[in-house]
Amino acid sequence: MNIVKKDTRWMTSVALMAAIVILLANTPLGMIQLPIIKATTVHIPVIIGAVMLGPLAGAILGGIFGICSMISNTVTPSLLSFAFSPFMSTTGIVGAVKAVWISVGCRVLIGVVSGWLWILLKKIRMNRYAALAVTGFVGSMTNTVTVMGSIFVLLMNEYASARNVVGAKEVFGLIMVTVTSSGIPEAIAAMILVAVIGSALLYAMSKMPEYGRRQIREHKA
Repeated sequence: MNIVKKDTRWMTSVALMAAIVILLANTPLGMIQLPIIKATTVHIPVIIGAVMLGPLAGAILGGIFGICSMISNTVTPSLLSFAFSPFMSTTGIVGAVKAVWISVGCRVLIGVVSGWLWILLKKIRMNRYAALAVTGFVGSMTNTVTVMGSIFVLLMNEYASARNVVGAKEVFGLIMVTVTSSGIPEAIAAMILVAVIGSALLYAMSKMPEYGRRQIREHKA
């Protein structure tokens, strides 16, 4: 009976976080249109969800983020939407599969990496605020590095054509510009927000009797 209640609470919590992801993904605060690519803050609730609810929940939330990104790039395409929407692919089915990986697969990794990193940092007893900040930064950079890295590896020629450049060196340079100008600021913002919001949520959860008992058991272990 307790297991059923726990599962119900977990699913309810995941659904609530999913609603936040969908809300952000469909407002200007979640998908900020830049000249070349859409910068995002949607990964932040994915990271927080992975911390609070575990890697599986993080993977689910990341998948929802990816689907929202796919829809956004289909409905309101940008210069690089071919990399995020299978319906905008310029190379047929192969390109569509690559787009699904970049849009959804890479976002699933945000939740998986963030969830397991948080578990590891708890095991080594890192300070809570520091652990949250590290998890926020790494989770955000997971998004940037896997997405832009996948574009470089899987869609280099298409990216070069879209940006009117020739050669892997030029493509790599442009991708690094995106990483430094967009990815790093996103990661710093995630580091701060995950630390602030995550610490507040963890404090609130620590006041719940069942959660408090579980934390004591984990600490003794």
